[in-house]
Amino acid sequence: MKPEFYPSIYKRKSFHTFKNVEKEKISHQELETIYSIYSTFESLFDIQTKIRIVSGNQIEKSRDGQYCILFYSEIKENYLQNIGYLGQQMDFYLTSHNIGTLWYGIGKPDIEQIDSLHFVIMMIFSKIKDSVHFRKDMFKSKRKPLNEIWKGKQIEGVSGIIRYACSACNLQPWFVHRKEDRLYVYRIFDCNRRGIMPKNKVIFYNKIDIGIFLCFLNLCLVHEKIPYEMEFQSDTEEQEKNLYAIYKIKTSS
Repeated sequence: MKPEFYPSIYKRKSFHTFKNVEKEKISHQELETIYSIYSTFESLFDIQTKIRIVSGNQIEKSRDGQYCILFYSEIKENYLQNIGYLGQQMDFYLTSHNIGTLWYGIGKPDIEQIDSLHFVIMMIFSKIKDSVHFRKDMFKSKRKPLNEIWKGKQIEGVSGIIRYACSACNLQPWFVHRKEDRLYVYRIFDCNRRGIMPKNKVIFYNKIDIGIFLCFLNLCLVHEKIPYEMEFQSDTEEQEKNLYAIYKIKTSS
């Protein structure tokens, strides 16, 4: 995990529209850099992935974004969590370069499959002229209270920050239970909080969300210089709480 991404936690926001934001043109060189930087990101699993960047006008209802990143992957166990983890690193990278983003779950790709890899999700982005349009105070963001996502002794610089992780449909489907030197990370599925979205789609996006959440968690642990080891669990059951990852950590408190 690249520690230089940490300031982007406080700066990033979801640009639900770019219509009223003054933008700058993204250069060809910047697009090439986005492709090359993606290959340096840390993945959760050895799963083949690829990105394509297309003009925003190639995507229906692209919210006036200049471009879209389309994420493709092998269809294997944990591929959704892996894409969430990789995509959130892209979100942090773009934010650090004054490029606004939006995870766009309902976007339809122009090409469903490339090199035997399947489309998973896309991210809209535009280069923002003035950084004032990014988040000014992350702590004013609407998120679940800490006691709804964390149980056990808190970790300074971690527990209170990871609750601001982004998620599809704002479901925030995660829960961490700390027991001494272990963090048990659960994916939460609440069948009563899905609106009109079909159950299978909620599960699909929730698994991507867990990858996003682990990216926030790992980045905070790295920033706080807390060593950790991760052990993954099979996330195939559909219960209210689905254990996904166990962290072994070493803190001074």
